[in-house]
Amino acid sequence: MEKLKGSSGRIAGLAVSLAKPSPAAGFSPSMQCPNDGFGVYSSSYGPEFAHCRDIPWNSLGNGLAYEDFSFPIFLLEDENETNVIRQCYRDHNLSQNGSAPAFPLCAMQLFSHMHAVTSTVTCMRRNSIQNSFSITPEVVCDPLSDYNVWSLLKPINVSGTLEPNDRVVVAATQLDSRSFFWNVAPGAESAVASFVTQLAAAEALHKAPDVTTLPRNVMFVFFQGETFDYIGSSRMVYDMEKGKFPVQLENIDSFVELRQVALRDALELWMHTDPVSQKNASVQDQVEHLLTTLERSGAGVPAVALRRLNQSQPLPPSSLQRFLRARNISGVVLADHATVFHNRYYESVYDTAESINVSYPEGQSPEEDLSFVTDTAKALAAVATVLGRALYQLAGGTQFSDTIQADPQTVTRLLYGFLVRANNSWFQAMVRQELMPFLGDGPLQHYIAVSSPTNTTYVVQCALANLTGQVVNLTREQCQDPSKAPSEDKALYEYMWVQGPLDANETRRLPYCVRSTVRLTKALSPAFELGQWGSTEYSTWTESRWKDVSARIFLIASKELELVTLSVGFGVLVLSLAVTYCINAKADVLFVAPQEPGAVSF
Repeated sequence: MEKLKGSSGRIAGLAVSLAKPSPAAGFSPSMQCPNDGFGVYSSSYGPEFAHCRDIPWNSLGNGLAYEDFSFPIFLLEDENETNVIRQCYRDHNLSQNGSAPAFPLCAMQLFSHMHAVTSTVTCMRRNSIQNSFSITPEVVCDPLSDYNVWSLLKPINVSGTLEPNDRVVVAATQLDSRSFFWNVAPGAESAVASFVTQLAAAEALHKAPDVTTLPRNVMFVFFQGETFDYIGSSRMVYDMEKGKFPVQLENIDSFVELRQVALRDALELWMHTDPVSQKNASVQDQVEHLLTTLERSGAGVPAVALRRLNQSQPLPPSSLQRFLRARNISGVVLADHATVFHNRYYESVYDTAESINVSYPEGQSPEEDLSFVTDTAKALAAVATVLGRALYQLAGGTQFSDTIQADPQTVTRLLYGFLVRANNSWFQAMVRQELMPFLGDGPLQHYIAVSSPTNTTYVVQCALANLTGQVVNLTREQCQDPSKAPSEDKALYEYMWVQGPLDANETRRLPYCVRSTVRLTKALSPAFELGQWGSTEYSTWTESRWKDVSARIFLIASKELELVTLSVGFGVLVLSLAVTYCINAKADVLFVAPQEPGAVSF
């Protein structure tokens, strides 16, 4: 690609097909230091760890996604279309016996007009000028934005904020991923495995008998836009600081984050902590309590071996870093790697179900695949069990820790839905009717959007509500407007009318109302709210607007035939002009007007 970039004057566009199987050596178009400059480590905070000096976390990263190419690059996903293009090339462009290929030759035309240019600062300034002086402004780019999904173990009144002495344990993970290509982001290891594990842990924790009486609350957060310089977490921290979020930074008791947990070696799950904040004795004691609680929770789960790291090792790229920028809190990041990522396809098109060993026996129907418990599902369920028990103990629970058990069936269904086939009976039953078009026959893509919530955000919201909420006896009208049900409180709960499963005859659905604490909150970088388009504090990623992206293949003739065609065409033109002139000059002879008939008398 670097060679092609250097010869851009000779290249109009590039069409790329996926390698099958995935490259054994790995491929990651991301940086070796993901989100560099936007985490906690800087010249003023742990300078020895800044810019991943200590550990190049994504060691296989080649930075290709951050290069500026002057020509469009297209991904050919449809194998049939790819075969047509290849066959056209073989038939017309391959030379025979070392001789030059004979005309006609196969050619391809790519259409990809982008409106934005140069940088976020430039395109946002153009947007501003358009909005100020044009009646019909033409927007050229949009900030990357979506919604974080969050919920609480115990309901709180979201119309205000918590009291300073209210304590909350945060369980966090990321929802999004990316690749070199737009909206192609399978993110199996980089995102899906961790948020599926957290969903399963949330379900298991909510089943504990005494969750409503625990001294501390638990907040589950699924951050969007973390791939692009921590958009979701930086926005939540900003809202907490400005008092725009019910939970404040001072309410956070501890922070547990899941990051890449599907590729464990020898059952090991590593506990990463921040060495700089632990220079404070109080924070160090809290972190030690956090690690001890995790180890105690994992003692009864033989499929997970929790491991500590040297206290001089920095945190990997994680949302916790954004919270540490604002406040010293006790936190831990759980990951399958001690140092560099085990994921050889980090943020690439190859980070698929196969990359985390999710596979199914041949000959099974889609419904059988949906319920087939894979080894990966069992392993992630074990991690979810450890997380659920740890959160229970961190929240002050003591009696029922050993009874908390994540369901491998839940995990395997979630993996199937997010990584293999979203349009399945389980997902259909738990989403709202208007979300059905979002469930395609393939896996969901986890690229952040620029406006409304993405498919992943909606589905995770519905899944979390169904797994942790309660079915209530409300009509559809009451569910969609809880003010019509006097016993319900909109400030404490969210209500969702879902499709439900098919009846016994499979002729109609049995919808119901789910009451939960699951909510959405905006994941838009504060830089755009503050008008700081060139900010180095907050993410400033934007996405260009474009016209339809398309391509076509056709045959082109030789230069000689083109000249002959041009000459013949020119000759026909001259001849037609001459004939037209002659006809026009002799028009009075060639075209004699008929005489009027004479008068007739009787």
